[in-house]
Amino acid sequence: MSILKVARMGHPVLREKARPIEKAELKSAVLQKLIDDMIDTMSDYRGVGLAAPQVHESVRLFVASLDHGENGEDEAEPLAIVNPEITIVGDEVIEDWEGCLSIPNIRGRVPRAREIKVRALDRKGGRIELHVHDFPSRVIQHETDHLDGVLFFDRMPSLASLTFLDEYSRYWVKD
Repeated sequence: MSILKVARMGHPVLREKARPIEKAELKSAVLQKLIDDMIDTMSDYRGVGLAAPQVHESVRLFVASLDHGENGEDEAEPLAIVNPEITIVGDEVIEDWEGCLSIPNIRGRVPRAREIKVRALDRKGGRIELHVHDFPSRVIQHETDHLDGVLFFDRMPSLASLTFLDEYSRYWVKD
């Protein structure tokens, strides 16, 4: 496995709409290696999600660790989500802190739907449907935004909450 270089804000790949992946394409060794490398990269950077455009691949794919224990440790294998389609459930919106591996050391408050349904393919081409809320919902929405060329800044109604990670940790994280 390899640790991939993460595209940072300003790189054009982060503003492109990624192309869908054909089901047959998922069986290729190249795409399977990309998924493995993305999982390794996400883990190495201590992220909870990573979209293919963030590693310079403009395809509709992301990996995510959606199950975290009390200590923030992964309790399940990261998922590969291919060609996601999101449906918002209900109208509850929650504003909470987000960061991004492509915008290092910055945090901001972003409103997101509390609950969503996601239809997608898994890494083997099988159909999956997830019904998630709270943190997993936020992660999936954030990563799907990357597939559409959207960064979390674009979702913020105000940039007043933008903060560097050090100040976020000092002033905003509750003990």
